[in-house]
Amino acid sequence: MFRSIVVGTDGSDTANQAVRQAVDLARAVGAKLQLVSAYEPVSAQRLQEERRSAPEDLQWAISPREDVDAVLEAAAEIAREAAVTVDVYPRQGDPADAILDVAEEQDADLIVVGNKGMTGAKRFLLGSVPNKVSHHAPCSVLIIRTT
Repeated sequence: MFRSIVVGTDGSDTANQAVRQAVDLARAVGAKLQLVSAYEPVSAQRLQEERRSAPEDLQWAISPREDVDAVLEAAAEIAREAAVTVDVYPRQGDPADAILDVAEEQDADLIVVGNKGMTGAKRFLLGSVPNKVSHHAPCSVLIIRTT
């Protein structure tokens, strides 16, 4: 049925609902889970300022993707607790593009996304992650009702 399932997360409650459902599905069918989270580039000046204000022994950890790494690790722990094999993919740029890229690269059978942003007039706006993913996915898409 499904061998590889991609799910995106930004650490929000609604994204975590999609992650949990993707984990449940992956466990049920024996699929591998690919967790994706996107981040925006951070200016070198901001990084230097944050490093200066951090304790010396932690300055090495401040990077443009430190937050996304923490988000991915928290989601990966949900999968590991359910005995689901998981890989994480921090990607710079647009969240929908990141999900689509990983799905293509990993030859995914399914992408799981939450429906946040697909209600009312917003569902007609381009740029919504679930909307963009559902229209451009290289595989099937499962939209989880999270709102």
